[in-house]
Formats: sequence, C-alpha cells, structure tokens
Amino acid sequence: MADQRTAAPDSTAVRVALWRALHVEVDAQPHVIEDEVGLQLAAPDADWRQRPDMTAAATSGYRAAIVGRARLIEDLVTERAAQGVTQYVILGAGLDTFAQRRPELASRLRIFEVDRPAAQAWKRQRLIECGFGIPEWLRLVPVDFEAGQSWWGELTAAGFDVQAPAVVVSTGVSMYLTRESNLATLRQLAQLARGSTFAMTFLLPMTLIDAEDRAAHQSVYERARAAGTPFISFFSPSEIIALAHAAGFSGTRHVSTHEMIQRYFSTRTDGLRPASGEEFLIATT
Repeated sequence: MADQRTAAPDSTAVRVALWRALHVEVDAQPHVIEDEVGLQLAAPDADWRQRPDMTAAATSGYRAAIVGRARLIEDLVTERAAQGVTQYVILGAGLDTFAQRRPELASRLRIFEVDRPAAQAWKRQRLIECGFGIPEWLRLVPVDFEAGQSWWGELTAAGFDVQAPAVVVSTGVSMYLTRESNLATLRQLAQLARGSTFAMTFLLPMTLIDAEDRAAHQSVYERARAAGTPFISFFSPSEIIALAHAAGFSGTRHVSTHEMIQRYFSTRTDGLRPASGEEFLIATT
C-alpha cells in the first residue's frame, strides 16, 4: 500500500517488509521465511536498523508474527497449487514478494495483487528498476477504494476467472474495516468457485490477548489512532467463524497463535515466538 499523495509506500507496508528482512539478518537459522526482496524494493536509508521500530529484541514478537503469517500463506498456496488451483489473489498486497522470491511456483499461477493506484504505480516502477520486471502471469490491479471503485470488478477486468477456483488472502486489513465491511467482503468471496480458499488475519479483543503482550498492543493501537488509521474491528475466533458461515462459506477453521508456534517455531532454540493477538481465518467454498 502507498501514500497516494507522495506515491511512496506507506509506513505499514515498509515496516512489514523490513521486519521480514530483519528476520534474515538477526534471527538464527533456519529462517521461517527468507525475504530480503522487500528490503530491496523499499530501499530505506542505510541506517534503517537504527529505527525505533526495528530494535531486534523489542520487536521480536511482532517480527515473528509477520514471518509466521507469510510462511502460513505460502504453505497454503503451495498446497492448493499442488491440488490444481492456478489463481492467487492478494488483497492489500503492499510489498508482497512471493512472485519475485518463488518464481518456480509463481510462474505456474496467475497472480493478482490488488492495492491502491499509487501503491501499484510505485511498485511497478520499483520492480522494473530492480530488474524483476512484470511477467505476464503477475497482474498488478489498481483499485481506488476511496472513490468506491469495486475491487471485484477490477479483478475480473484484469483476467480473473470467476469460474475457476482460487486462493485469496488478506493480511493486516480486517482491523481497519467495520464489522459490516468485513461481512460484505466475506459475502463477496463466498461466491468464489467451488474449491476456493480465503485466508485472512484478524485481531483478537484485548481480553483474549496474553497478558504479557497487552501493553505492546496498546502502544501499537495508540500509534495507529494517532496516525489517523485506527483499528476498529476485533473478533474472537468464534465470532469470525460465525461471520464466515453467515457469509456463505461451506468450511471454516481458525489458526491460532499457538498452532503457528507449533508449526514454525517449536524447535527453535533462540526463543523467537510470535506475539499473541493476530490469528487466521481460513474459509473454503
């Protein structure tokens, strides 16, 4: 995502990309995911690791959550591709780098990255400048959400086949939307072809977050509010499952922080673990 006034990536997109790179630079191997492409695209100042939000120790929980969710999504896409799914849609793509890091798999898919027009223009330019280019199977889909433009309409105009199954993902978005907007998005996606999968992150209410993580979350929420982008939607796992069923999905499951730890962090000896608070809904048609 990008600041449409400056055509530069927004701070959230850059922070996520830099945390993925920081994981490679400061955390022990094996890395949960290897991603320094986002760092290359963002091209921050040389002293980027001195930023307060890049302090290795203080940000470890959030950094682990970011790389954990990226790995979960890539494993899901890999699994569904092996089952014959050939479409992958990323809503609010930001500095996602799957297409650049995993070309052997990505080139067998049609990938649609949906984001705001300025974000897409900036990313297109950076991909070309960094030598990655824009292959035919990668579609950057600009959507002016503030003007009420339909992301679904733009997606189909970009070549998305509504009759074929797809994997659709949305991370770090639901908390900015009202409950009604989240439900509307779920209803739209429940119309995907049979065999499709939608994966989204959601924030837990503060009372369901581990006590030791609450102060850090409160600080993040206050910064988001001060920046004019407050978090407005929080769901318990049972609430988000009920919402997905109400929207029309035939299958739903919840992936908790504990499950993420068991999958990707349980054998680590450096203590890296994702902070509690953000979890996954995986819904199928």
